Amino acid sequence: MDNRDNEYKSGSLSLLGTIGMGTGVMIGAGIFALTGQVAELAGALFPLAFLAAGIISGFSAYSYIKMSNAYPSAGGIAMYLKRAYGRSTMTGACALLMAFSMVINESLVGRTFGTYTLQLFNVGEDSYWVPVLAVGLIAVAFLVNISGNKVIGSISKVTALLKIGSIVAFAAAALWAGGFSFKPNLGASSSEMLPGSGFLAGVAVAILAYKGFTTITNSGEEVKDPHKNVGRAIIASLGICLVVYMLVAFAVASNLSLDRIVEAKNFALAEAARPTLGEYGVWFTVAIAIVATASGIIASIFAVSRMLAMLTEMEIIPHRHFGMPGGIQKHTLVYTVVVAATLAAFFDLTRIASLGAIFYLVMDIAVHWGVFRNLRKEIDANGAILLTAAALDIVVLGAFVILKGTSDPLILVVAGAGLLFTFLGERFFLKNHRMDRQ
Repeated sequence: MDNRDNEYKSGSLSLLGTIGMGTGVMIGAGIFALTGQVAELAGALFPLAFLAAGIISGFSAYSYIKMSNAYPSAGGIAMYLKRAYGRSTMTGACALLMAFSMVINESLVGRTFGTYTLQLFNVGEDSYWVPVLAVGLIAVAFLVNISGNKVIGSISKVTALLKIGSIVAFAAAALWAGGFSFKPNLGASSSEMLPGSGFLAGVAVAILAYKGFTTITNSGEEVKDPHKNVGRAIIASLGICLVVYMLVAFAVASNLSLDRIVEAKNFALAEAARPTLGEYGVWFTVAIAIVATASGIIASIFAVSRMLAMLTEMEIIPHRHFGMPGGIQKHTLVYTVVVAATLAAFFDLTRIASLGAIFYLVMDIAVHWGVFRNLRKEIDANGAILLTAAALDIVVLGAFVILKGTSDPLILVVAGAGLLFTFLGERFFLKNHRMDRQ
């Protein structure tokens, strides 16, 4: 299946265009959704949690850059896993974990859209309107996606610069109001939250704000000189995101006490605009959040449906059309939207973010190990860097699991059941599908 429009043909993306696409996916929705979540876990050091997450993501990017330099492909992570593990349970299960983490992120972003939008109407975040608005946004994103690639591409190009520029403007205005001191106004209570498992757990959640760089790998076939430019785009996108996230984190910390950030964790940026910029600042911030979340979901749904279609064509995951017309990617688009809408309707932001962090980190560890064990000589990768990237992920994931084990053990049960179902289900499918083909 290859019904892509001309904008997705080989060599159609310049280096700058690829960087713009990557930063457009990464910057925006994540920082609105996750700033308060990270502050609640990491405490006074939450701006540094974003810095640490950026550094860890930089180590993680090494595997993807080396793979993209050697094998640029529209399959992205799915193809990388297949290169490392073959057509196996590990390939299918880990690719699905990546897809699940992206779908989970869509529901997280959807609920963020709801909480920020309601700030315009003085409605509490516990209102039933939050899931209603979240599901509504996901439905609109579905309609945009079935309209075709040109519509998606046009929206992405228009919103990328708009939301990045607006977020930087917000951070600059908030820092200006605080005298550009870069001295967080975190309050006395922040001293109770010292670095340790809480800080590392905050880093685990903050990593979700950077994981969008992996979507760049899905465009390998469309990038000019992909053997060089995909890696360059990943590095540039991560660098830009790190600067923007640090500006935003310090801006929020300079205007709110830690207690207030945690209290308003689901709309922390809007609340940070209130003390010094007034209601106009809140409206401006909410407008940015609406643009960022809407465009982020549209791009993410396209990426997930494309990835699932690729896995289906590789005969790594099962597929049922349930009587629906159209091609495979249209079907996977429906599956993606249904799951994202269900999660947005019934899960709160904290639990959604936790599931996404666990699934993504497990997948990321598998990528590093697969490259180290099976491909490092073939693609001339440094084994020490690969193992360091895996070790950093393991440390952060371990701390996150320990903290959640005491504060929210149910989410670990859900995550564990999800991992078990994914690996066992994939193993069962591949075993029986091989038998069917013999």
